[in-house]
Amino acid sequence: MKIISWNVAGLRACFKKGLPDFFESINADVFCMQESKVLEEQNPFHVDGYSEYLFPAEKKGYSGTIIYSRIKPISVKYGIDDSEYDGEGRTITLEFDDFYLVTCYVPNVKRDLSRLESRERFEDLMKDYLNELKSNKNVVYCGDLNVCHQEIDIKNAKSNRGKAGFTDEERSKMTELLNNGYVDTFRYLYPTDEKYTWWSYMGHARENNIGWRLDYFIVNKEFMNNITDSKIHTDIFGSDHCPIELDIK
Repeated sequence: MKIISWNVAGLRACFKKGLPDFFESINADVFCMQESKVLEEQNPFHVDGYSEYLFPAEKKGYSGTIIYSRIKPISVKYGIDDSEYDGEGRTITLEFDDFYLVTCYVPNVKRDLSRLESRERFEDLMKDYLNELKSNKNVVYCGDLNVCHQEIDIKNAKSNRGKAGFTDEERSKMTELLNNGYVDTFRYLYPTDEKYTWWSYMGHARENNIGWRLDYFIVNKEFMNNITDSKIHTDIFGSDHCPIELDIK
């Protein structure tokens, strides 16, 4: 089984920048997108053989998630039962036979860190939510988690420490989650690889590979034996993020 996750930074914009070609070529069983920024009637992208699960933000042109799946899920849940974040369309959960798949667009703390306290509350809610799911069956948690966990996950660690996405608080919350019995699949399989999933549009950052690894596939430890690969598709454009892939046997 192949799962793709991609922050498309606006589905309509990415649609015009090669999304359909990549979608067809990658041939995923499930394709998760974050920051979709579309209402159902605005979505230009529909694929034969795939069901769509869209969770838009109440605010137009903001946030939102969507999943395309050619495997019919047992159940679908939108949100985590919290009005602040569910109003921003941040999480969708699909239940399959062997695991839950949760795609998430974690809130950005903003450049001035004004949303840091709110973000920490979100992280605590997500950890509790994932643990509740994990008590029933395996969990795959994916998306733009908006944090570089370790120094290897960011090009210029010293100069970026304390900035949004690389604060000690955000990194500590990721550590807390992993310490609750979860695995960062890419880092587990490739402990020394310096690969990134997001690059600024400024200063030729992508050309020079001055990036941040903000996008993840995280699974519970017990499910790690079923993971055959965790990939980062740095060669795919269309967004300031690139797609990531999880292969499950």
